[in-house]
Amino acid sequence: MNLPQFNDIWQKTTNWQPNPDQQLLFDQLYNKILETNKYLNLTRITTPEEFWEKNLWDSLAPLMAYDLNHQKVIDIGTGGGFPGVPGAIAFPLAQFTLMDSTTKKINFINQLAQDLNLTNITTLVDRVEKIGQDKNYRNQFDFALIRAVAETSVCLEYTLPLLKQGGIAILYRGNWTEEEEENSQKIAKLLGGNIEKIINQNTPLNDNIRHCIYVKKTGNTPKQYPREVGKPVKQPLS
Repeated sequence: MNLPQFNDIWQKTTNWQPNPDQQLLFDQLYNKILETNKYLNLTRITTPEEFWEKNLWDSLAPLMAYDLNHQKVIDIGTGGGFPGVPGAIAFPLAQFTLMDSTTKKINFINQLAQDLNLTNITTLVDRVEKIGQDKNYRNQFDFALIRAVAETSVCLEYTLPLLKQGGIAILYRGNWTEEEEENSQKIAKLLGGNIEKIINQNTPLNDNIRHCIYVKKTGNTPKQYPREVGKPVKQPLS
């Protein structure tokens, strides 16, 4: 089954559009997801238009503010591979690490990367609280992506320890308030970061609310962060 192309929408909303090889990979990704969804719950989004909007456009639109090629990118809590797999297709010269704590989902992504010949994907099964304290991952990435896994303060505690100085955390959000922005800026500074910009770009087909928060690593993250497994969610910074 083929996905709609919507090249005019890609161009208008992101100033980018997939080339024919990338479009083919998107179609292959969609069909692999449909096939695997029969026995492993990867996504509830299965119609072609909804998949295009919520899994492709939604994944890639926030990334197009930067050229990720030749950069090291980590996707935290990737689940079925979003936004990391579309990102790896759109930026073939970037190196993507897709991380999740669910082994079955990472096994699917490993097989998917092999089937689609996405050699710029590596995977990691672990908790982000642990890898954030691991010298092999801490301060190692140019970009950290995190999509709808927890409230903003938790996402900041997950992402900022993994970034190099000057690296960017990209937080995918729905609704966003001035109060949340004020609190998040305070927490970002505590963790060695600064909110650089917030972009509101609603989805192009159904006009669902979307905000993207871009946080730059400007200093050192104190050694105690991220805290032990479970604590960021149970006791969010405030």
